[in-house]
Amino acid sequence: MMQIDQSLSSFERQRKIAELITQRERVAVSDLCEQFSISVATARRDLEALAAQGKIRRVHGGAIAARQAPPELPASERAGEQLDEKRRIGRAAAELVQDGETIFLGSGTTVAEVAPHLQQRHGLTVITNSLPVLNALAGAPGVTVVSLGGVLRRSEMSLIGHIAEQALGEVRADKVFLGIRAIDLEEGLTNDYLPETMTDRAILRSGRAVVVLADHTKCGRVSTARLAPLSAMHVLVTDAGTPVEFRDALAAHGVRVLVA
Repeated sequence: MMQIDQSLSSFERQRKIAELITQRERVAVSDLCEQFSISVATARRDLEALAAQGKIRRVHGGAIAARQAPPELPASERAGEQLDEKRRIGRAAAELVQDGETIFLGSGTTVAEVAPHLQQRHGLTVITNSLPVLNALAGAPGVTVVSLGGVLRRSEMSLIGHIAEQALGEVRADKVFLGIRAIDLEEGLTNDYLPETMTDRAILRSGRAVVVLADHTKCGRVSTARLAPLSAMHVLVTDAGTPVEFRDALAAHGVRVLVA
């Protein structure tokens, strides 16, 4: 193994360590000690510093690549991504809804696929902060639609912020259906838009059961803003592209996994 120049500053060394982990996906502390001619304590400090910046993830004996979720495009631009999977997920999620229930449908392109399957229901109350969901259910005579107020997030066509959070304190849902940017076994549920995090947490608190809708591209990923631990989620509806090992690990955490 080729050694790196020992005169590197800590900043330069950490940058090279991050690049190495990205290339190899996993490195051991002992490898870093040999390659960079540093002590075990220094290697560990470097890894802790990189982990704190979100550039890597610490594991026993070393580190792995962060599996960072890519930046999220506006809803209008990603509506066609994994469309078949999203439609199957939406249909499967709708089957969890019983007439007479009160449910919350969150924002996002995957949750929006639930709404068309509820248009013929009766005695159903749907609370939402999603304009596409409002439009989809506006003409459904058997569905009472409750809209939150708030600040319009144009990229998602959703209502967020203080007014939305106050309104959420006045309602209670049997089930919450929520989209998510990323799910990780250690980091839990994460999103990439910090101002929306508090609204999403209020949404989670508004329901007795939380159903997360996420296709395989969201699983095993980490995004910027920590929303909630895995324990906040009761059911995950996903597609067959999500690895069996990931599904089994969620089940071991007490999460019911439905494959659409």
